[in-house]
Amino acid sequence: MRGRIVVDMVQIAAARVTRSHVASPRRGRRAYRRGSFIADQRGAVAFETVIVYIFMVASLLMPLADVAAAGFRFISAWSALRSFGQYIQYKNPPDPADPGTWVSALQTTVAGHTIGNIQVMCGSTVCSSGTLGSTPKYFTFSTTVTLAPIVLTSVLCPNSCTYTLAYSERFQ
Repeated sequence: MRGRIVVDMVQIAAARVTRSHVASPRRGRRAYRRGSFIADQRGAVAFETVIVYIFMVASLLMPLADVAAAGFRFISAWSALRSFGQYIQYKNPPDPADPGTWVSALQTTVAGHTIGNIQVMCGSTVCSSGTLGSTPKYFTFSTTVTLAPIVLTSVLCPNSCTYTLAYSERFQ
C-alpha cells in the first residue's frame, strides 16, 4: 500500500507542474533561459561549421582516403597473386628442372597486375636436374603495387611508392 501512495503523489505532482519543466533535462534557471538562445541567431554556427568541415576533410578524411586506397591496391594485388597461384596449380610444369617453355606459355597478367619472377623451387633452391629429388616443390612469383597518396606521402612512401609483393604456392 505504501508504494501505491508514493506513485499517486508523483502523479499528482506531475499534473500540477507544466510539461516544459518536467521534460526539461536542465534544472533551476537554465530551464527559463531557453528563449534567449532562440533569439541569438547571428550566424556564428554557420561560420564555425565551415571551419570544422575544412578541418575534418584535411586532417581526417583525406588521410583516411589515402590509407583506404592503399589497402584496396594491396588487397587487389594479393588477390591477383592468389588467383595466379590457383591457376598454375592446374598447369604444372612438365619438367620442373627446365620450366622455360612452361613459363612462357603462362598467362602472366591477372586482374591488371603483371605477374613476374616465376620460379619453380625444389626445397630452398631453384629446381635443376640435381635437386629434383628434394621436397617440397613450390612456385614463387611476385607483382608490384604502386601507390599514389594525396596527403600521407611521407608515411606510405618513405623511399618509393612502388612495393613488390612475393607469393609462393606449393604444388608437390
